[in-house]
Amino acid sequence: MKVRPLHDRILVKREEESEEKVGGIIIPDTAKEKPQRGKVVAAGAGKVNEDGKRQPLDVKVGDRILFGKYSGSEVKIDGEEYLILREEDVLAILE
Repeated sequence: MKVRPLHDRILVKREEESEEKVGGIIIPDTAKEKPQRGKVVAAGAGKVNEDGKRQPLDVKVGDRILFGKYSGSEVKIDGEEYLILREEDVLAILE
């Protein structure tokens, strides 16, 4: 299935965190925090400003980004979990 977010929204696939063992204790998946990094899978065309002109997004497909802990909405597409968020929820582009 192809998904194209609208306006200034982007579709993000979260990056998997590496499993760390601290002091021999293994933390179960249910207790782990979700990563705040991801890769942009799809992006909207941009927000329409007051003049009626479309303002392009700063992020593009393929960018690795950093976003807020409670940002966006989680969705499941074809059995995979994604996050849809607005461009303003993106904190930084990782290079």
